[in-house]
Amino acid sequence: MQTHRYEPHIYHNVLGPVEPVLKVNPGDRIITTTADAHGYDGHLEKVAEKPNPVTGPFYIEGAEPGDTLLAHLEMICPNRDTGWTSSVLRPNVVEPLFVKNLPEKEYRDWNLDREKRKVIYNDPATGKTLVELPFAPMLGCIGVAPPEHQSISTLTCGPHGGNMDYRGIGEGVTLHLPVFTQGALLFFGDGHAVQGDGEITGTGVETSFAVQCTVQLRKGKTISWPRSETRDRLFTIGNARPMEQALQFALTEMLRWLESDFDMGIERASLILGQAAEFDVGNIISPDYTMVCKLRKDLI
Repeated sequence: MQTHRYEPHIYHNVLGPVEPVLKVNPGDRIITTTADAHGYDGHLEKVAEKPNPVTGPFYIEGAEPGDTLLAHLEMICPNRDTGWTSSVLRPNVVEPLFVKNLPEKEYRDWNLDREKRKVIYNDPATGKTLVELPFAPMLGCIGVAPPEHQSISTLTCGPHGGNMDYRGIGEGVTLHLPVFTQGALLFFGDGHAVQGDGEITGTGVETSFAVQCTVQLRKGKTISWPRSETRDRLFTIGNARPMEQALQFALTEMLRWLESDFDMGIERASLILGQAAEFDVGNIISPDYTMVCKLRKDLI
């Protein structure tokens, strides 16, 4: 294993076949940083353009179309003491007749207490703490170059990953990504100190991140949608609109996983999933929505 430290000097607002910033081997570790969704780094310096600038891509030696890239997120955490959010829910997540009651969107600054692992919003007028939440760092945008030499905006998502805004993509997770191009081309960005399901204000607590990730490669292992695993759960991710289709992609990918890796027939897998599947909402504000199917490992 070799450790590569990369200080970003270029960022992208697409995931696609762009010049890699670094070449690494399977088993290597990448240590790097990301800018926030508006392009500010850990020193609050403007280093990139919005929306959702991503660090990378990292070229994985030996990765070819039809392989699976594994990205183990060993450490992801804010590298500054401030973040920001939108102040109000997005119009598409409330009843249509209620939209007229929503105030105009503004941005609000939050404090990040990295020692106590707290995310804090204080009233600007009085200094009184109005909201205090525990840290739950996650990467809103992570993925590889899409198929057919496409360049796809960091505002949306697809089979390649991208702007999925799923709060389950946090520290300790191993994300499985389908490889569509030579070298896979791995990107990271859009760090959130915390975020609720759906990203329903259009933001998490947006901030810049330090990232440590080890990459692995499964040659000849072909998957259709991102998969992931934690210590106690498997999960699969579908990205599409309408939300029903995103759920279908996530559930079907879980069926494929149980068949191929756990020697289950469709009936047995259906019996387990029918009574034990869990579903999470990733993003419901991007052009394509994200749904997640989860299953406890101890039930397999």
